[in-house]
Amino acid sequence: MVDVDAPKRPRLRFATQVLLLQLLVVTAVIAISSAISIWAGVQRLAHEAQSTALSIAQSVAEDVDVRAEVTAESQNDGEPDGAALVAGPLPAIATAVERRTGAFFVVITDDRGIRLAHPDPAEIGKRVSTSPDAALRGEETVSWETGTLGPSARAKVPVYAAGSTGNLPADVVGEISVGFAPQRVFEDVVRDVVPVVVGVVAALAIGLLASVLIRRRLSRLTLGLQPEELAALVQNQAAVLSGVGEGVLAVSPTGVVTVCNDQAAGLFDVGDCVGLDFDDLGLPTALRELVAGREDTAEPLQLVVGQRVLFVDVRTVSHDGVPLGRVLVARDRTDVEALTRRLDAVAAMTTALRAQRHEFANRLHTIAGLLEIGQDAEARSYLANVLDHGPLKYPVEHADRLTEPYLQAFIGAKGVEAAERGVLLTLGSETLVTGSLCDPEDVTTVLGNLIDNAITAAVDGRTKPAWVEVEVLDHGSELHLSVMDSGDGVDDGTGHGAAGREPGAGSGAGGRGGADADAETDTGRIRGLGLGLPLSREIARRRGGDVWLASPKSGVDEPRAHGAVFCARLPGVIEPLGPEDER
Repeated sequence: MVDVDAPKRPRLRFATQVLLLQLLVVTAVIAISSAISIWAGVQRLAHEAQSTALSIAQSVAEDVDVRAEVTAESQNDGEPDGAALVAGPLPAIATAVERRTGAFFVVITDDRGIRLAHPDPAEIGKRVSTSPDAALRGEETVSWETGTLGPSARAKVPVYAAGSTGNLPADVVGEISVGFAPQRVFEDVVRDVVPVVVGVVAALAIGLLASVLIRRRLSRLTLGLQPEELAALVQNQAAVLSGVGEGVLAVSPTGVVTVCNDQAAGLFDVGDCVGLDFDDLGLPTALRELVAGREDTAEPLQLVVGQRVLFVDVRTVSHDGVPLGRVLVARDRTDVEALTRRLDAVAAMTTALRAQRHEFANRLHTIAGLLEIGQDAEARSYLANVLDHGPLKYPVEHADRLTEPYLQAFIGAKGVEAAERGVLLTLGSETLVTGSLCDPEDVTTVLGNLIDNAITAAVDGRTKPAWVEVEVLDHGSELHLSVMDSGDGVDDGTGHGAAGREPGAGSGAGGRGGADADAETDTGRIRGLGLGLPLSREIARRRGGDVWLASPKSGVDEPRAHGAVFCARLPGVIEPLGPEDER
């Protein structure tokens, strides 16, 4: 019965398995290579021994005395006399050759295979144990055979009759057999194997060291995770990155983008940026500096990237104390910020209209009282004054140049805000609106952002008293806006000076005008010109218009010094007066 509660045998870690596998492969390769090397060495030595034996046998077979003695013995048809052969000259010759060459044996036979010389005198006069037929046919052979003296590398050559030419089988009268013992053949094997063994040990040591280093690097690169853990991590990462609504972008410690989901690619407008340097993506400087630093954001960093308002959190990621890089989480707040500004504009206009309604009520009461007491002349004078100065006395110079109720109330409210900050709001001489607003939300949002930026620039400027001049002009269903301040001007980022021609006049409707230069080359933080212009430009372009920088500052030849001049064109926001309205 299997004990289900028994502890499972711990598995070897993947890095350890790789180490053992590498060692096994290295050992197997070295063992096979060493075996082949040793085998080749043995074969070489055996071949050399056989070649040496053949050379010695050929030399002995060519000896004149040997040929003469073997020829004489081959002509003796009687039984061989062992004692006479032992005492003859052939054994002495064979022994001398053995001593001189180090051969294991030198055996001489006649054409019947009877030994005429042998290291063992007892074997002289007897027939050889191995076949002499090949040599007696005139053939020279080498082989590894076992005879009465044991195994040996031997060579056999024919002995030709004395006085013969030595090339016909019929002239063969005997055989010379020379052999070398195995211990003599392979005595050099040990000497040859020593370098091989040293090389094997060195190769194993190098393989072990390399395997250990690879194991350590693999563990470091995989953070000690197992393959199944890595697979699960990749699956979880893919699920999280594709499931969240925020943009996620990860940067390695070396500054290379390692992760970028679709949301981040769209928000930062960087496309497929994995593998690229983060600094090469063209993101705002503030964000690049934050990522390059080591501190995490205490609160979301507010950025303007292109036409989007982003809240970005930056966090450092580490594992077991090892830094893995920085992770950016971006959330798109463009719609929320745009809606907030619309609500602010509507609230300002509502407050102005409420104040206007209250003032109208007071003035109507005044006129009614004058008429009731019979002061008709005073009533007419009072009404004339109201027509000349507008229904409500806002702190706006030349407020009477604008009669459209929405714009009048909104600019009046902005005049109050400007006055509270020490800035005089003025309506320019070109102001003329004959129609009525049909989309006041877009108009007040764009105009409000331009006025707010101009008031801030005027307050920060050196020219005092500070002022902001607004011109509003309708042309058919289009509304043209121009806002100029007394500030110190802005850098258009183009090096052109007053480079802000109207997009419709130079770069095509909806094209990028000079406003891009200011808003998109800003550090990207939401401050001053950083947020309002991108939102205003987005609203204008959505309607087919634009917002642009007409002039960064006044020129030396202009009679009146001024700061930046921003212009806007908003199609489809004015309902022109019909013939009946004109009458």
